[in-house]
Amino acid sequence: MTPTPSYPPKPSPGDRVAVLSPSSGLPGLLPLPYELGLRRLREEYALEPVEYPATRTMGSTPRQRADDIHAAFAAPEIKAVIASIGGDDQITVVPLLDRELIRANPKPFFGTSDNTNLLAFLRETGIVGFHGASVMAELGRPGAMHPQTADSLRAALFTSGEYELRPAERWRDIDRDWADPATFDAEPETRPGTGWIWLNADRVAEGRTWGGCLEVLGWMLMAGRGVARDLSEYDGGVLFLETSEEMPSGEEVFRTLRNMGERGLLGRFSALLMGRPKTWFFDRPRTPVEAAAYAAEQREAVTRAMRAYAPEALVVFDVDLGHTDPQLVIPYGGLVRVDGPARRVTVTY
Repeated sequence: MTPTPSYPPKPSPGDRVAVLSPSSGLPGLLPLPYELGLRRLREEYALEPVEYPATRTMGSTPRQRADDIHAAFAAPEIKAVIASIGGDDQITVVPLLDRELIRANPKPFFGTSDNTNLLAFLRETGIVGFHGASVMAELGRPGAMHPQTADSLRAALFTSGEYELRPAERWRDIDRDWADPATFDAEPETRPGTGWIWLNADRVAEGRTWGGCLEVLGWMLMAGRGVARDLSEYDGGVLFLETSEEMPSGEEVFRTLRNMGERGLLGRFSALLMGRPKTWFFDRPRTPVEAAAYAAEQREAVTRAMRAYAPEALVVFDVDLGHTDPQLVIPYGGLVRVDGPARRVTVTY
């Protein structure tokens, strides 16, 4: 049996935290958001970031990245580990990790997207991780951090109690060029929040989380990674999912969820938190009308899969937990309560 995940000790202001690139070494190519994120760690969170050898290295080997992870977890002076950014090949790093070393030195790990690999590994190891807040994308946001991201990250870093997630007051999914210094002269444009959409909201669900970036989970499932051998470990849990800037079609989303259902996985969960989909990227700059149609297509695909394989599950759409801004931190393997009648989502950090 997989050990029940427990929360690792929290850092305190003044502590040192590791900054790693377990996936892509983008800090070496795009230093502007990275350096801004490091500065905010120091100035706004009073934490001292410590870089490791592969952090700014594009094309580093899986072994080099695994060595950085081991060094960060083993170092007694390091109190938390934060990913610089995501990527697409962390799946090659996880088999090289020393589970016993990491289990003996539990620390909070923060990351999203491709870092779903490491978050699932930590959950299997018995450590609650934190899905959210990379250095470049969230801490390095132009102008200022989104206030909801900043508050959620502060609570996840330094506190251990309940924290209520709230719908975004303003949000965005349109990016600007990180290589252009002018990008960082002002905050990005945002849109008014649209609230959450609830399905089967006549019930309350509470349990430990599993999930992450849907595309990455698909890769992991093909490789036989990140899922407990005994699926009953997920019974009553809370699934959370989000899609990336690759913007998979509604049919792709449905097929991935369908396959999870055929495996007997989807129906184990009592609730699903579905992240607000990213609808714009540089190679596909959708108009507002096109973006709204894409988001509606994804909601329909998710609804169709859930009705087929988990018809009783409580579902909340457009939660700000993925590749859009703000990004709320979700404890991976930690506790979440989804209260349909009250329309409230509460996480335990």
